[in-house]
Amino acid sequence: MEELEQGLLMQPWAWLQLAENSLLAKAYITKQGYALLVSDLQQVWHEQVDTSVISQRAKELNKRLTAPPAAFLCHLDDLLCPLLKDTACPGKATFSCDRVAEALILRVRSELSGLPFYWNFHCILASPSLVSQHLIRPLMGMSLALQCQVRDLATLLRMKDLEIQDYQESGATLSRDRLKTEPFEENSFLEQFMVEKLPEACSVGDGKPFVTNLQSLYMAVTRQEIQVGQKLRGTEDPQTSSSASSQGTDSQLLNQPEEPASSAPSLPVPEKEPTVTSGPMQRPQLLKVKRKKLRGLFS
Repeated sequence: MEELEQGLLMQPWAWLQLAENSLLAKAYITKQGYALLVSDLQQVWHEQVDTSVISQRAKELNKRLTAPPAAFLCHLDDLLCPLLKDTACPGKATFSCDRVAEALILRVRSELSGLPFYWNFHCILASPSLVSQHLIRPLMGMSLALQCQVRDLATLLRMKDLEIQDYQESGATLSRDRLKTEPFEENSFLEQFMVEKLPEACSVGDGKPFVTNLQSLYMAVTRQEIQVGQKLRGTEDPQTSSSASSQGTDSQLLNQPEEPASSAPSLPVPEKEPTVTSGPMQRPQLLKVKRKKLRGLFS
């Protein structure tokens, strides 16, 4: 499910208007399941399911339809993508949402293979860590990025003022007076902004301005978060894996002498059954057999 979590984090937010409900939403769908995040700026709801849940829910809601989970997931992707991209929904798909206690149910009605298709997204309240991952940390990163951008623009303006001053000292004049500007003063600019522009600039409303104007920055920040996390895991994994493997081999060597010789043939029997569906699991079995032979020689 890590693919779903990471894929959902990299998705932009979309603004939805479902009847009287204004919502922010993002979704990520694969052949293995889907992850959905919805917010009304007061609460955040989340659902993440795999193919087993898809199969069970499809049977409950669409008894006349029989298809593999991947087919249902593909159809849901076809329905959600246009909705989240603010384009016309294909066919006669309709969306509605209901709040039941602390849960949010997003209902979908459409057609699949000429038959009615129904689906309900059962979203529960998102955990604080999930809210932090998708909203708090990205918004803090965006604020820092915008602050850095403002500093760079202020520096550029001061350099432009010095360039204009050099032109003026060299005798250059403006051909049109309306293009004349005063030297940039950062402190006075910030004070004027706080008084005149801030009330309008920070009007969140129903979240639509955030979705319309800042999603490219949001995705850049979340992509950076993922890259940093991957680098940290890359530096930690070799240590943890080596320690885990050494602990595993030590425990095997310690446990093997305590087992009687008559019990040795019975160990591979239960292990061979699951390895029929998983080829890579056969290698540890060969290693175990070699270790047992070596222990026998030393003993």
